[in-house]
Amino acid sequence: MLDLLANRHETLATAESLTGGRLASRVTTVAGASRVYLGGVVAYATEVKRHHLGVPAEVVETHGVISAACAGAMAQGVRERLGADWAISTTGVAGPEDQEGQPPGTVFVGVAGPAGVSAVSLELAGDRTEVQERTCDEAITALGGILRGEEPGLR
Repeated sequence: MLDLLANRHETLATAESLTGGRLASRVTTVAGASRVYLGGVVAYATEVKRHHLGVPAEVVETHGVISAACAGAMAQGVRERLGADWAISTTGVAGPEDQEGQPPGTVFVGVAGPAGVSAVSLELAGDRTEVQERTCDEAITALGGILRGEEPGLR
């Protein structure tokens, strides 16, 4: 995915909630990530999502922070704030308890790019660590699929 971005001369930013920085770590573990990765925001608290990523209050009130709408707003917010071409975001419930009436494994991944925003809904099984790791896998896969034209939505 990073090579695809580099070949296109495009940049990436991340916004994370349930993954708590794992996605940024996963991206920066790859040699040469600095060619495309600008940075990220770990927005664990709702107030951070709202104030630092610009998630609208009506999204939080109407859909909650564990929603496709919030994932999309997080991705768009970090994209705008860091000036990236692309952004991916993660929000959901890693467990062990329900949150906002959603069970562990309920996850949303947002992708924002030049043509707009999309979100993917996931239902993941496993313990907290497994849910976080799988979420990172799915976020990277979602962006890679869009960049390769395999996924509908952004192009």
